[in-house]
Amino acid sequence: MPERPDYAALIAGHTVVVERINSGDTGLPVLTQLLRVAQPALGATGMAFVEFTPHGGRVIAATGAAEWALGRPLPPSDPATACLMHGPRVQRVRIDRFTGNLAEELTRRGLCWLIAARAEIGGRPVGSLHALHPTVDGEATAVVGYLASCIAHMYGDQTGLPVHGDGPVVAALADGLAVVDGEGYVRLWNPAAAEVTGRSTGQALDHPLPFPLPPPGQVLDHRLPDGRWLRVASGELPGPGSLRVVTFRDITDQQRRDQERDLFVAVTSHELRTPVTVIKGYANTLTDHWDSLTDADRRKAARVIGQRANELARLLDRLLSSATDLGTGADTPPTAIDLVEALRSAVTDLPAELRQRIVLDLPASLPPALGDRADLATVLTELTTNADKYSPPDSPITISVDADEQTVAFRVSDRGVGIRPEHVERAFERFWQGESGDRRRYPGAGLGLYLVRRLVERRNGWVSLRPGTQGGTVAEVRLPRG
Repeated sequence: MPERPDYAALIAGHTVVVERINSGDTGLPVLTQLLRVAQPALGATGMAFVEFTPHGGRVIAATGAAEWALGRPLPPSDPATACLMHGPRVQRVRIDRFTGNLAEELTRRGLCWLIAARAEIGGRPVGSLHALHPTVDGEATAVVGYLASCIAHMYGDQTGLPVHGDGPVVAALADGLAVVDGEGYVRLWNPAAAEVTGRSTGQALDHPLPFPLPPPGQVLDHRLPDGRWLRVASGELPGPGSLRVVTFRDITDQQRRDQERDLFVAVTSHELRTPVTVIKGYANTLTDHWDSLTDADRRKAARVIGQRANELARLLDRLLSSATDLGTGADTPPTAIDLVEALRSAVTDLPAELRQRIVLDLPASLPPALGDRADLATVLTELTTNADKYSPPDSPITISVDADEQTVAFRVSDRGVGIRPEHVERAFERFWQGESGDRRRYPGAGLGLYLVRRLVERRNGWVSLRPGTQGGTVAEVRLPRG
């Protein structure tokens, strides 16, 4: 690591990042560009940013020696998570201070020091920026703290960040209480009101209520500019004057559940309609015109019915799994599996048309992985089906593997339309589609990648997407070594 950061390169690169923001770029692409600028300027071997949610953290951007961890979750119980969430906002830590798999992996890669700085908004952490080094000295700590503050400012703008909708930028659920006068000005504002709205008592008192006031005895659901939802109720306050008491609480999670329920019904009806219509049409044709059809026509009809029935079965499995905890498999302990042999076996079960496109780049042997063979087959089916859908029919879909000291990984690479950098995390959300409406070019329920992530993470692995270096998309699954 250099004694002093390359400030000239850092300022020049940061200027480019700011220009991208001013031109309208947002979210993960800008965040990743900032890390790419910072890494050489700091002399770091790798940079990473972890976004925090109520359920822990996840690596959403990484460069250099940290890129292997992209997509990795950090559970709240992980000692590294606790260290990053608490203590000084900027700290320089020896990796061996941590315990657990993550620390072992970093140490084995020759990374002994970590400079970590939390990105905070109003004292609430939204993420943590990390610079990884074999050794640490010089002035890098202050620079990392500054860059974390810049990232916090990006979160505060609410433009493409947070990546995950349940992030800490969403305020805590608590009932707020206010008293307003006859002209709608706030005369009382309790601490919970400040917590729910983000407006301090000083900002709220003697100012108009920052949301519509429903008539006495009625309830109003109101969406705030930052996307959160409030349920507001009001009543007249007994006594002299025309004071009204207003109560309100954050119902963002409830609104999200209601929207997911409505979306589940809409997606189910839309995606079931096509295969059912085709099956019904061909079945009616066979029933009504059997004698007039040639043997070739009958075989074609039977083949299409079978294909559509398989699609229907897979769709039903996805829908049912997405509404449950993926059955009882989560209670089954993982076993050591031969990843090369398991992948070869899983490929033979793929549809013939898809199987013909598969190119296997597998070594003769590989260290065993901890996982579940049935889950692995499902994951591979979903990833290859996804690659098939978004790439030309005559292009190859490559399956490759590798291993390091702690993990065994396989990748599914296509040469299709590719994934936009700002969509690499959203693609794992339930029901999310890159396109919307009835004119979507690519069919699907938006459940495949959602289920892949759940299956992989319940076995203590992780999955990530990234644009391919020569176009297309690379999906990577990492599992612990057996």
